[in-house]
Amino acid sequence: MLCQRTIKAITNASGVGLHSGQLVEMSLRPAEPGTGIVFRRVDLPQPVEVPASALLVGDSRLCSCLVKDDPEAGLVQVSTVEHLMSALAGLGVDNVWVDLNGSEVPIFDGSASPFVFLLQSAELEEQPIAKKFIRLKDVIEVKDGDKWARLEPYDGFRMDLSINFGHPAICDSSNSVRFDFTDQSYLREIARARTFGFVQEVEWMRDNGLALGGSLDNAIVLDEFRVLNDEGLRYRDEFARHKLLDALGDIYLLGHPLLASFTAHKSGHALVNKLARALLLQQEKWEITTFTQPEQYPAGVINWLGMLQAS
Repeated sequence: MLCQRTIKAITNASGVGLHSGQLVEMSLRPAEPGTGIVFRRVDLPQPVEVPASALLVGDSRLCSCLVKDDPEAGLVQVSTVEHLMSALAGLGVDNVWVDLNGSEVPIFDGSASPFVFLLQSAELEEQPIAKKFIRLKDVIEVKDGDKWARLEPYDGFRMDLSINFGHPAICDSSNSVRFDFTDQSYLREIARARTFGFVQEVEWMRDNGLALGGSLDNAIVLDEFRVLNDEGLRYRDEFARHKLLDALGDIYLLGHPLLASFTAHKSGHALVNKLARALLLQQEKWEITTFTQPEQYPAGVINWLGMLQAS
């Protein structure tokens, strides 16, 4: 049986929030089967649980921000969830509690790699209940001008994403990336890709309460012509890979891994969330499925299962 997964032990870390600039302490805790990914704001008078749900994304400016209207606490936010969600998706983790003493998940180095390290340090364990997949049965597509994102049926999960920023340093790299969980490694090929930003946008972002904690330590920073980080890029196409990393995290807010092909052009948090919401509204185009016998596994899941068991 392809089982749900959680972590064996509690693991703690602290770091600065990319947009808030505040130091945040985070604890990842094991959760029972069927719990899902649930954030807890433990800094409030009474802790408030905020499920990782595409329907709770209330702000998608430069991050995915979950917003819950709590009867006692009012509007409760958990922002910049996408890198942690990406790591959870990449490692096949279904159930975990995420305790935060602030309104934002720490940014660490701007990639998903520190979250992967924390999860692996806590050790992953299978739970005696079948993992649920969302299997796509028909095409779902959303558009916003020349931007678009699409899901199509596929016996596995693959992503094909292209970007177009019109910046010399980004144009010199590859503007597209394709990744298939069937035969590629998330840990080696996606997890280390960092977020990026532009010097000329810093004033606007900070006037809007964004990127207050941003620095060369947690983002690739570009001026009008080049990358300013002394160490350069981790991948030649790191910009496109990070966009794919973000999209994976945003898609995982659906609550279950997908059996589908994801394709997008110039997508961001808002467009991917629009796609996720479109899927939830078109229930006739997908189904929840589990796999209890190896002979039932789709071809595209078999290798992914092997990599999950080895991680």
